[in-house]
Amino acid sequence: MKIVIIGGVAGGASAAARARRLDEKAEIIVLERGKHVSFANCGLPYHIGGIIEDRDDLILQTPHSLKASLNLDVRVGHEVTGIDRTKHTVTVKELETGRSYIEPYEKLVLCPGASPITPPLPGIDHPSILVLRNIDDMDKIKAKIDAGVTSAVVIGGGYIGIEMAENLSGRGLEVELVEMVDQLIPPLDREMARELENHVTAHGIRLHLGTAATAFRDISGKLSVELKNGELLKTDLAILCVGVRPETQLAKQAGLKIGSCGGIKVNSQMQTSDPDIYAAGDAVEVVDTITGLPALIPLAGPANRQGRIVADNLMGIASKYTSTQGTAIVKVFDMTAGMTGATEKTLKRTGIKFCKIYIHPSSHAGYYPGATPMHIKLLFDPDNGLVLGAQITGFDGVDKRLDVFAIAIRAGMTVYDLKDLELAYAPPYGSAKDPVNMAGFVAENLLKGNVEFWYAEDYPGKTKDGLIIDVRGPQEFESWHIPGAANMPLGKLRKQLTELSKAKSIYLYCKVGFRSYLAYRILKQNGFKSVATLAGGSMTFFCYHNTKINKL
Repeated sequence: MKIVIIGGVAGGASAAARARRLDEKAEIIVLERGKHVSFANCGLPYHIGGIIEDRDDLILQTPHSLKASLNLDVRVGHEVTGIDRTKHTVTVKELETGRSYIEPYEKLVLCPGASPITPPLPGIDHPSILVLRNIDDMDKIKAKIDAGVTSAVVIGGGYIGIEMAENLSGRGLEVELVEMVDQLIPPLDREMARELENHVTAHGIRLHLGTAATAFRDISGKLSVELKNGELLKTDLAILCVGVRPETQLAKQAGLKIGSCGGIKVNSQMQTSDPDIYAAGDAVEVVDTITGLPALIPLAGPANRQGRIVADNLMGIASKYTSTQGTAIVKVFDMTAGMTGATEKTLKRTGIKFCKIYIHPSSHAGYYPGATPMHIKLLFDPDNGLVLGAQITGFDGVDKRLDVFAIAIRAGMTVYDLKDLELAYAPPYGSAKDPVNMAGFVAENLLKGNVEFWYAEDYPGKTKDGLIIDVRGPQEFESWHIPGAANMPLGKLRKQLTELSKAKSIYLYCKVGFRSYLAYRILKQNGFKSVATLAGGSMTFFCYHNTKINKL
């Protein structure tokens, strides 16, 4: 069998390597337009920032090493310009010489990836405006910094934008970040991004949220970035990190079906509308695990798995790719943020019913030094408790819990399963009741009617006709409290029950939700019917309302 693979890196390289392991006799050709067939694109910002010192550490394989180990015919600098499905050939241009030639195939694999979005703005072709997609882009950005630039504007506040901002800041540059949505990491729910924004600002990066770049101009050797809100930013360098779009030009020219989201349409075997052509990686349209809808989710892990599945099916091994749940994580200076499954805004947009809880557990046992709080948001089905999504921000232990939630979603587990998980515990690593268990406990309480929540977004509309009670101590109350709240410390609440009207709705809160839950149980068991406790306490309230802790 002769297999021609267009594109390397994650999907293409994985397909080629797996195909060779399954069939020693197959002729396998990899045609890569760029200079490098296999590199760690997720590590590019960290070489720019000096964290990964040796550039060669990012180059995972070369044509020579792949020939030696797997007997692959890898041709870098070779761009496929056309596909003839009838003749089973591709037209290839050798970029260094300009020579074109025809390459036949029996099976073709498309792994062209995705390209950075470059908005058609005035001045977008300025030489100080760069993107980061490959090794060459990385080299250009690093060369600019090494030459002595002192400032940079990052356009885009997603995962790559934040990583770039952090690494540029680490090199000593003055960094400003522009994001058209009113939050960092737009895939997260708004309240889950607030702590990250405060953390980024505390590290000296100036944020411009809810606005966008509209034009770029050269002013006396400086790059001027004009924003929609009227601000004018002067800088040495701008990095575009506004997202990517699937590279589908070849597929379109060949008449292959394109999905509703704009990616190459494939079936569960990663087969396109042509049975002899497969596709994998960022260029393909996938199925969202939670919504069941088509989606574009460009992630390295899924791309690698898709490449493996392509190879299996080429070699007659039945293998299916089911869906992508979008598990992602990012380092933000000392913090970490991650998500898996659906967010609240996705569930609302698609009309899927859900319940939600917030908790703020410690990363490990509180009595062991170094414990820090996490902010966990869990979304689940109100009927059966099926886990739909999770988001976490914090300083330690975020990745560990996120992976458990990701497995729970993939395995079809419920919140009742979460509370029963037996997870690794020792004081330096966790607690006897792990944060994942705690999320299960709280969610179970909600579903079984042992607690009723009110949420930060209910204030002030829903709460205005009721009584808001702060059950923290007097000093905490004086330091900050929700406007209009009365202070009834938990330790004195039982003696003050006669002061409360059973005819009014009562909205309880504390710092993280535990003391107010105890207060809730006291009131409910003393005949108070309309009682709710604030989900996530004042810590979630701060994040939702962007409240500053000031003395009133």
